[in-house]
Amino acid sequence: MKISSVILAGGRATRMGGADKGLLMLKEKPLIAWVLDHIRHQSDEILISANRHIEQYACYGYPVITDKIEGFQGPLAGLHSAMLAAQHDLILAVPCDTPYLPDNLVPSLHAALTAQNAEIAIPSAGGRTHHAIMLCKRALVSDLADYLASGEKKVMAWQAKHPHAIVPFDDATAFNNFNTPEDLDNL
Repeated sequence: MKISSVILAGGRATRMGGADKGLLMLKEKPLIAWVLDHIRHQSDEILISANRHIEQYACYGYPVITDKIEGFQGPLAGLHSAMLAAQHDLILAVPCDTPYLPDNLVPSLHAALTAQNAEIAIPSAGGRTHHAIMLCKRALVSDLADYLASGEKKVMAWQAKHPHAIVPFDDATAFNNFNTPEDLDNL
């Protein structure tokens, strides 16, 4: 099993006043560095999806890809671009504002994907399903392109169209993310 991982850092972050979330500091370290620390050993390839501050993201030593679909169309546009650029058939997508991802994320998602013959595996913890994080098959790229071309961009609705596995994790804090400055203060 070879995995290409994409860190989704291409959004506008309107609820954060436009601040680039991946570059915001948590305990004196940019959020993207936290995410990299957790997925580096679980990935065979890492891509960073960003539409701003590309040079800053490139400093981390991984390819930076921009959305092929213009206009900040959301995380699925970043996933689509990653599917086009990835070297491997399985894609892990994680947002840049999830600094505490579990170290068993990929093995657990992959086991469920295989056992349930699914096309997408999504983590669940603390009574919530975390749709922005997923392991999916790159073979879905054409379907995703069609979905985005139709004007749709809802992650959950796209996932629901495909056989998917919901994978339980014990630690709900592993999937903490933030959308406001107050959320970051509470991480």
